[in-house]
Amino acid sequence: MDADSNRLGGVKQSNWNLPNVLTSLRILFTPVFAWLVLSERWWWAFGVFVALMITDKLDGDIARARGLITDFGKIADPIADKALMITALVTLNIASSLPIWITVVIVVRELGITFWRMWMLRQGKVVPASKGGKLKTVLQTLGVALYLCPLPGWMEVPTLVVMLIAVVVTVVTGVQYLVDGARANRTPA
Repeated sequence: MDADSNRLGGVKQSNWNLPNVLTSLRILFTPVFAWLVLSERWWWAFGVFVALMITDKLDGDIARARGLITDFGKIADPIADKALMITALVTLNIASSLPIWITVVIVVRELGITFWRMWMLRQGKVVPASKGGKLKTVLQTLGVALYLCPLPGWMEVPTLVVMLIAVVVTVVTGVQYLVDGARANRTPA
Protein backbone atom coordinates (compact mmCIF):
# COMPACT_ATOMS: atom_id res chain seq x y z
CA MET A 1 0.00 0.00 0.00
CA ASP A 2 1.48 3.36 -0.92
CA ALA A 3 1.56 6.28 1.50
CA ASP A 4 -0.95 8.33 -0.46
CA SER A 5 -3.86 5.95 -0.45
CA ASN A 6 -5.72 3.15 1.19
CA ARG A 7 -6.77 0.07 -0.68
CA LEU A 8 -10.33 -1.03 -0.15
CA GLY A 9 -11.09 -4.22 -2.00
CA GLY A 10 -8.19 -3.53 -4.35
CA VAL A 11 -9.49 -0.07 -5.28
CA LYS A 12 -7.14 2.85 -4.76
CA GLN A 13 -8.77 5.45 -2.51
CA SER A 14 -7.98 9.06 -3.36
CA ASN A 15 -6.74 11.48 -0.73
CA TRP A 16 -8.93 14.11 -2.40
CA ASN A 17 -12.04 13.52 -0.36
CA LEU A 18 -14.15 15.75 1.88
CA PRO A 19 -12.64 14.65 5.22
CA ASN A 20 -9.09 15.29 3.99
CA VAL A 21 -10.08 18.64 2.50
CA LEU A 22 -11.57 19.65 5.88
CA THR A 23 -8.38 18.56 7.65
CA SER A 24 -6.27 20.49 5.14
CA LEU A 25 -8.41 23.60 5.61
CA ARG A 26 -7.84 23.35 9.37
CA ILE A 27 -4.09 23.34 8.76
CA LEU A 28 -4.24 26.18 6.21
CA PHE A 29 -6.45 28.42 8.38
CA THR A 30 -4.45 27.98 11.60
CA PRO A 31 -2.08 30.87 10.69
CA VAL A 32 -5.11 33.04 9.84
CA PHE A 33 -6.54 32.22 13.26
CA ALA A 34 -3.19 33.11 14.89
CA TRP A 35 -3.14 36.46 13.10
CA LEU A 36 -6.69 37.21 14.26
CA VAL A 37 -5.79 36.49 17.89
CA LEU A 38 -2.56 38.48 17.76
CA SER A 39 -4.47 41.36 16.10
CA GLU A 40 -7.00 41.10 18.95
CA ARG A 41 -9.87 40.64 16.54
CA TRP A 42 -11.57 38.53 19.19
CA TRP A 43 -14.95 37.81 17.61
CA TRP A 44 -13.35 36.91 14.28
CA ALA A 45 -10.82 34.70 16.06
CA PHE A 46 -13.64 33.06 18.01
CA GLY A 47 -15.64 32.40 14.82
CA VAL A 48 -12.67 30.95 12.94
CA PHE A 49 -11.70 28.79 15.94
CA VAL A 50 -15.22 27.40 16.30
CA ALA A 51 -15.44 26.73 12.55
CA LEU A 52 -12.09 24.93 12.57
CA MET A 53 -13.07 22.82 15.58
CA ILE A 54 -16.31 21.89 13.81
CA THR A 55 -14.22 20.65 10.88
CA ASP A 56 -12.35 18.46 13.37
CA LYS A 57 -15.61 16.78 14.36
CA LEU A 58 -16.95 16.58 10.81
CA ASP A 59 -13.87 15.15 9.10
CA GLY A 60 -13.72 12.11 11.36
CA ASP A 61 -17.47 11.49 11.31
CA ILE A 62 -17.63 11.72 7.51
CA ALA A 63 -14.52 9.58 6.99
CA ARG A 64 -15.90 6.78 9.18
CA ALA A 65 -19.47 6.98 7.84
CA ARG A 66 -18.43 6.94 4.17
CA GLY A 67 -15.41 4.65 4.43
CA LEU A 68 -13.06 7.47 3.46
CA ILE A 69 -10.32 6.77 5.99
CA THR A 70 -6.92 7.30 4.36
CA ASP A 71 -3.32 7.14 5.53
CA PHE A 72 -3.10 10.89 4.87
CA GLY A 73 -6.08 11.51 7.15
CA LYS A 74 -4.68 9.29 9.90
CA ILE A 75 -1.49 11.36 9.92
CA ALA A 76 -2.75 14.86 9.05
CA ASP A 77 -5.81 14.97 11.34
CA PRO A 78 -3.94 14.71 14.66
CA ILE A 79 -1.28 17.11 13.35
CA ALA A 80 -4.00 19.63 12.43
CA ASP A 81 -5.63 19.21 15.85
CA LYS A 82 -2.40 19.74 17.77
CA ALA A 83 -1.30 22.65 15.55
CA LEU A 84 -4.57 24.49 16.09
CA MET A 85 -4.75 23.93 19.86
CA ILE A 86 -1.09 24.77 20.47
CA THR A 87 -1.41 27.87 18.28
CA ALA A 88 -4.51 28.92 20.21
CA LEU A 89 -2.82 28.52 23.58
CA VAL A 90 0.42 30.26 22.62
CA THR A 91 -1.30 33.19 20.93
CA LEU A 92 -3.64 33.57 23.92
CA ASN A 93 -0.55 33.74 26.16
CA ILE A 94 0.75 36.59 24.04
CA ALA A 95 -2.49 38.52 23.50
CA SER A 96 -4.61 37.81 26.58
CA SER A 97 -4.54 36.79 30.22
CA LEU A 98 -4.17 33.01 29.76
CA PRO A 99 -1.52 31.93 32.29
CA ILE A 100 1.58 30.57 30.56
CA TRP A 101 1.84 27.56 32.89
CA ILE A 102 -1.47 26.29 31.49
CA THR A 103 -0.02 26.35 27.99
CA VAL A 104 3.17 24.63 29.15
CA VAL A 105 1.28 21.80 30.88
CA ILE A 106 -1.06 21.20 27.95
CA VAL A 107 1.64 21.44 25.25
CA VAL A 108 4.04 19.14 27.13
CA ARG A 109 1.27 16.58 27.62
CA GLU A 110 0.04 16.80 24.01
CA LEU A 111 3.47 16.51 22.42
CA GLY A 112 4.70 13.97 24.98
CA ILE A 113 1.75 11.63 24.48
CA THR A 114 1.92 12.07 20.70
CA PHE A 115 5.60 11.12 20.55
CA TRP A 116 5.03 8.28 23.04
CA ARG A 117 2.12 6.89 20.96
CA MET A 118 4.34 7.01 17.85
CA TRP A 119 7.05 5.12 19.75
CA MET A 120 4.48 2.54 20.91
CA LEU A 121 3.29 2.16 17.31
CA ARG A 122 6.86 1.43 16.23
CA GLN A 123 6.85 -1.31 18.88
CA GLY A 124 3.75 -2.77 17.23
CA LYS A 125 1.40 -1.52 19.97
CA VAL A 126 -1.55 0.70 19.15
CA VAL A 127 -2.80 2.97 21.92
CA PRO A 128 -6.17 4.23 20.63
CA ALA A 129 -7.80 7.53 21.52
CA SER A 130 -9.90 7.27 24.64
CA LYS A 131 -13.23 8.73 25.72
CA GLY A 132 -11.28 10.73 28.28
CA GLY A 133 -9.21 12.13 25.42
CA LYS A 134 -12.38 13.28 23.71
CA LEU A 135 -13.55 14.96 26.94
CA LYS A 136 -10.13 16.63 27.18
CA THR A 137 -10.54 18.02 23.67
CA VAL A 138 -14.03 19.35 24.43
CA LEU A 139 -12.86 21.05 27.64
CA GLN A 140 -9.77 22.55 25.99
CA THR A 141 -11.95 23.80 23.14
CA LEU A 142 -14.46 25.35 25.54
CA GLY A 143 -11.69 26.96 27.58
CA VAL A 144 -10.01 28.46 24.52
CA ALA A 145 -13.36 29.63 23.12
CA LEU A 146 -14.14 31.42 26.40
CA TYR A 147 -10.74 33.14 26.38
CA LEU A 148 -11.36 34.26 22.80
CA CYS A 149 -14.70 35.89 23.58
CA PRO A 150 -14.61 39.49 24.78
CA LEU A 151 -16.65 38.67 27.88
CA PRO A 152 -17.46 40.99 30.79
CA GLY A 153 -14.94 41.10 33.64
CA TRP A 154 -17.03 38.93 35.95
CA MET A 155 -16.52 36.01 33.51
CA GLU A 156 -12.73 35.91 34.09
CA VAL A 157 -12.99 33.52 37.04
CA PRO A 158 -15.47 31.09 35.41
CA THR A 159 -13.32 31.11 32.25
CA LEU A 160 -10.21 30.29 34.27
CA VAL A 161 -12.09 27.54 36.15
CA VAL A 162 -13.10 25.89 32.86
CA MET A 163 -9.49 26.01 31.69
CA LEU A 164 -8.25 24.60 35.02
CA ILE A 165 -10.69 21.69 34.67
CA ALA A 166 -9.35 21.18 31.14
CA VAL A 167 -5.79 21.08 32.53
CA VAL A 168 -6.75 18.50 35.17
CA VAL A 169 -8.48 16.28 32.59
CA THR A 170 -5.52 16.77 30.23
CA VAL A 171 -3.07 15.52 32.88
CA VAL A 172 -5.32 12.67 34.07
CA THR A 173 -5.89 11.40 30.52
CA GLY A 174 -2.16 11.65 29.83
CA VAL A 175 -1.45 9.46 32.85
CA GLN A 176 -4.21 7.07 31.75
CA TYR A 177 -2.60 6.73 28.30
CA LEU A 178 0.69 5.80 29.97
CA VAL A 179 -1.02 3.22 32.20
CA ASP A 180 -2.89 1.73 29.22
CA GLY A 181 0.33 1.70 27.21
CA ALA A 182 2.21 -0.07 29.99
CA ARG A 183 -0.49 -2.75 30.00
CA ALA A 184 -0.33 -3.06 26.21
CA ASN A 185 3.46 -3.30 26.37
CA ARG A 186 3.20 -6.34 28.64
CA THR A 187 1.21 -8.25 26.03
CA PRO A 188 2.93 -9.68 22.95
CA ALA A 189 2.49 -7.77 19.67
